Amino acid sequence: MEEKGKKYFRTHEDLAIYQLAFETAMQIFEYSKKFPVEEKYSKTFQIRRSSRSVCANMAEAWRKRRYKAAFVAKLNDCVRGACRRQSEAAETQVWLKFAVKCEYLTVEQGRELYARYNQVLSGLVKMITHPDDWLLN
Repeated sequence: MEEKGKKYFRTHEDLAIYQLAFETAMQIFEYSKKFPVEEKYSKTFQIRRSSRSVCANMAEAWRKRRYKAAFVAKLNDCVRGACRRQSEAAETQVWLKFAVKCEYLTVEQGRELYARYNQVLSGLVKMITHPDDWLLN
């Protein structure tokens, strides 16, 4: 649906950036099933948590788009992280690097997932810098 060159979405699940983040988180989940059992509470838990958090924060931001400040703040949680001032998406990229270095992922798998998170970060930054395109009027 479009009006005056502006595209409208019914839910956060309609957003290409959300779809990419979700698909990538699911791919990470599948790959992480093969991580060694001794990594369960470190790499496996952390990479799954950070990748899922990106999606959860986007969904919450979408629900807050009636108010510009709340919408942008929640999107920033995806980029910076709520309390830790670090990016959930960038944190996931760090865990991906560890997984490749520890040989739990191939270099090719790591590069593909890392590149996807670069796309997610880029899309989030665009939403943050142009929030009026997404707000409810």
